[in-house]
Amino acid sequence: RFRWNNMPRLEKVYLKNNVMGLISNGTQSILEEESHIKDVLSRIVVEMIKREWPQHWPDMLKELDTLSKQGETQTELVMFILLRLAEDVVTFQTLPTQRRRDIQQTLTQNMEKIFSFLLTTLQQNVNKYRHVKNDLAQEPKAQANCRVGIAALNTLAGYIDWVALSHITADNCKLLEMLCLLLNEPELQIGAAECLLIAGKLEDRKPLMVLFGDVAMHYILSAAQTADGGGLVEKHYVFLKRLCQVLCALGSQLCALLGSDSDVETPANFGKYLDSFLAFTTHPSQFLRSSTQITWGALFRHEVLSRDPLLLAMIPKYLRASMTNLVKVGFPSKTDSPSCEYSRFDFDSDEDFNAFFNSFRAQQGEVMRMACRLDPRTGFQMAGEWLKYQLTAPVDTGPMNSCCCAYREEHGESSGVLFLSAKTGEGLCSIFSPSFVQWDAMTFFSESVISQMFRTLDKDEIPVNDGINLLQLVLNFETKDPLILSCVLTNVSALFPFVTYRPEYLPQVLSKLFASVTFEVIEESKAPRTRAVKNVRRHACSSIIKMCRDYPQLVLPNFEMLYNHVKELLSNELLLTQMEKCALMEALVLVSNQFKDYERQKAFLEELMAPVAGLWLSAEMQRVLSDPEAFISYVGADNKIADPVLEDPSGLNSSRISFCVYTILGVVKRARWPADAEEAKAGGFLLGYMPSGNPIYRNPCTEQVLKLFDNLLALIRTHNNLYMPEMVARLGETFAKALDMLEVEKNAILGLPQPLLELYDSPVYKTVLERMQGFFCTLYDNCFHILGNAGPSMQQDFYTVEGLATQLLSSAFINLNNIPDYRLRPMLRVFVKPLVLSCPSEYYETLVCPMLGPLFTYLHMRLSQKWQVINQRSMLCEDDAADDNPESQEMLEEQLVRLLTREVMDLITVCCVSKKGIEHNTTAAVDADDDEAMATEVTPPASAELTELGKCLMKQEDVCTALLITAYTSLSWKDTLSCQRTTTQLCWPLLKQVLPGNLLPDAVSWFFTSVLKGLQIHGQHDGCMAALVHLAFQTYEALRPRYAELKAVMEQIPDIQRDSLEQFDSKLLNPSLQKVADKRRKDHFKRLIAGCIGKPLAEQFRKEVHIRNLPSLFKKVKPSLETDVIEDEDGEGFKILFEP
Repeated sequence: RFRWNNMPRLEKVYLKNNVMGLISNGTQSILEEESHIKDVLSRIVVEMIKREWPQHWPDMLKELDTLSKQGETQTELVMFILLRLAEDVVTFQTLPTQRRRDIQQTLTQNMEKIFSFLLTTLQQNVNKYRHVKNDLAQEPKAQANCRVGIAALNTLAGYIDWVALSHITADNCKLLEMLCLLLNEPELQIGAAECLLIAGKLEDRKPLMVLFGDVAMHYILSAAQTADGGGLVEKHYVFLKRLCQVLCALGSQLCALLGSDSDVETPANFGKYLDSFLAFTTHPSQFLRSSTQITWGALFRHEVLSRDPLLLAMIPKYLRASMTNLVKVGFPSKTDSPSCEYSRFDFDSDEDFNAFFNSFRAQQGEVMRMACRLDPRTGFQMAGEWLKYQLTAPVDTGPMNSCCCAYREEHGESSGVLFLSAKTGEGLCSIFSPSFVQWDAMTFFSESVISQMFRTLDKDEIPVNDGINLLQLVLNFETKDPLILSCVLTNVSALFPFVTYRPEYLPQVLSKLFASVTFEVIEESKAPRTRAVKNVRRHACSSIIKMCRDYPQLVLPNFEMLYNHVKELLSNELLLTQMEKCALMEALVLVSNQFKDYERQKAFLEELMAPVAGLWLSAEMQRVLSDPEAFISYVGADNKIADPVLEDPSGLNSSRISFCVYTILGVVKRARWPADAEEAKAGGFLLGYMPSGNPIYRNPCTEQVLKLFDNLLALIRTHNNLYMPEMVARLGETFAKALDMLEVEKNAILGLPQPLLELYDSPVYKTVLERMQGFFCTLYDNCFHILGNAGPSMQQDFYTVEGLATQLLSSAFINLNNIPDYRLRPMLRVFVKPLVLSCPSEYYETLVCPMLGPLFTYLHMRLSQKWQVINQRSMLCEDDAADDNPESQEMLEEQLVRLLTREVMDLITVCCVSKKGIEHNTTAAVDADDDEAMATEVTPPASAELTELGKCLMKQEDVCTALLITAYTSLSWKDTLSCQRTTTQLCWPLLKQVLPGNLLPDAVSWFFTSVLKGLQIHGQHDGCMAALVHLAFQTYEALRPRYAELKAVMEQIPDIQRDSLEQFDSKLLNPSLQKVADKRRKDHFKRLIAGCIGKPLAEQFRKEVHIRNLPSLFKKVKPSLETDVIEDEDGEGFKILFEP
């Protein structure tokens, strides 16, 4: 590979002859020779072909043909050579462009011969194999033929996806017919299925409809039945997976070909095809079931096929299969279902299976909804039958994990079983109980089909009586099992739309939900509630909120009854948790929005919030909220507690603070004026109009909330000050880590899976430390949620609060140096970003700029320091402090810095850049993983311009500097995702804003160098590299005419070609010469800066393989390959290297 270019001609010939001699008679027989020897021999030949064929070795194919006639051993090696050649030239494209083009075009010219050779080899060896395979005396001979057949199929698979379709369909589709026949040959069926699968994905589809013919369909069906008949054998199972993929590919072909304007008709065997496809959907393997879903979706969505009677008749069968498939069974560590055995092949652990099943179920839900769009009544009828059955079926709690224990005994403790022993109450379900998995599946099914029915059928077609009967059955059903009750509540919600036709059933629904809000397994029990019980109560609260949000008009006539019920529950301080109390109050606020009367709603909110206001504004609370020491003492964080599992003595105090904050948040989030402008005006919500003509509304909650605002800011200030070292020192011994991250937050950031499964059954025994951590974390988040929602909720009443910017700076932004990254992130996301997005431009100068200016300056300083530490840490291989700071802690810190960086860059982008077609996603985009897929061709949209706020910020010199420096410095921070976003969305719009001014030459050089540094660090990632090259090109083109210093920067790039740079510059500086297309200019520029583009680690120290270009074959006048002399580029003749 490395010396070929310098070897004398005779040495090359000697090497080639010896290698061909080895293939001819230097290896052991096909069944005895080691596979790695065969592989290396074939690769040596391919390396020679890549360097010398066709120009210097025109008879290579003839030589291979001659070799193959010597016997099976040589034929198999020839197959390997042809396959490796196709992989290197077409699949992996590991050659220089001209060599690749020469070889691929010569292969294409000879493809008829190559395909004929492959097909003949396959046919001859298959025939010989079939002839002798049952003769024990000739078993070695049969095995040899079989091996060649497998090699021929593998080689065909390497060619099928890129050769002309005419070769695949030649001789009346002889190849496809042969492949279908081989599906019934156990030793060859996997290879045949691979070839069919590749063929089935081809774009030029029409000839492939032959696979829907009688013969092909017969062989496909019988192969599937045979492979599935003998139980689970790995080889047969792998074949079934391939065959399933073939059927999916056929379905895709059919969907692509059939159209209203197409001359292709639905195949006669479409019914047979659907039956065979359904067989895979009902197979015990969960993986095979899931593989069929996308194709079912495509069929149900198709404009022609969705009206086909055969497909419509299949819908009840598909839904019946889904009823089975939705049942969550098949965990690899269990033995309670035929699926378990297959899962042990497909999944490494129960966590893997659980993650797979959750996405499979969601996919099924989507496809079921499509099916029900075509036949809504059938789905509803089946859901009703299943629901009635579950309501009357006896509860089977199962054998309490005995099968899990048996599996653990058999496979040892380290078998990756995730189940904890159940701690359920007697006779209650665990999440593996047969009854619960059935309830769970039925609930998902009914939810999916009922919601689709309401969307599909007209109002007068809805089967109201049937729906109400089902609802009555569900409401009358009583259970003390929390897991089943949770399913019952979901069914109540799914059937609730029927109540819009019969409002008299609303009180019954409310009674059922309120009974569940206070659900206990053991009444008046002092023991901690299990997670399942907590979930039921939370579920009931959510259902009430959802009902009041989606059907407020329906609930309004029952408002008094609802209000009295809530008041009764709130009167007992210990009956509900703070979150449950506030959820019920939120529901009331949502219904009160339907009063559409400002004074009435204001009076109601005043009454609702009176207990909170009394508590929040009391002298004691004001003292506690304003003083960090008093606050620590009040919530009991300075105590030392002997038994950390006992109820902590100050729990009531912290829960009162939580209750107040939850309530303020609920009211701010939910209280609104009517959406209809006329109703708002009639109800007294309209105050006037802005100069722009937009209406100014007033929120009925404003007066109440603003009364509590000062103490809220005092709490935020106090909370920030808790992180001061002297305050942390005041925490009691038990609570020394009270301000640390929760374990669940750490796991989420590190991407660790949550422990699965039977946690539902164990009581939530939290230590007082865990409870305190949860209290501080939730309190901090909720305070900022209130500030983030205050703008959209109270609008100008909030923005015009006197000295608001100063008040926020002296509370939310105080002591930021001590605030850890994990607390700063939510502050930016849930407070600063919503505030900026909702703020009208009239308040930019008075509120947003005074606040963001110091914040951006601080954030740049903080992130620079953090990244400096990370870079230093990665440079020091042996760190003495490694023991104090274990690797997991370092990983956590680094990941937090990455996430904070993304949050900050996202915030700056939201503030400064307006983009058409790009929405600013609040959380999902920022929390994405490092390995998120990135586009490889990135060009910033032409419409990326600065927003009004961006222009306002850029007018202030210190803020402008902070923004530019942060954006350009971040390009060399080791976070690929952040780099790509910043490059494509932020850098150029910011720089373009300052271009008209007089930039200092040093500053210009620094901007350009920053982009090149980014390329050095992130150049190995295609998406980043494309974006950074584009940015460097834009910057150089825009600034080089004014700043000669940029040329000096370019000259420092390693291995830059000076004459090429001069050429590029002369065209750039002389507009009259600049007629080169933009793409060519950019390609030229990319070649210039290639020396500073970072490479992946694997390539950095790799010895380069140089394959020289040979004289071009494919010019207009093509020289004959048969001639002994071909003219090279210099006009000198040379001899063919390898003579036959």
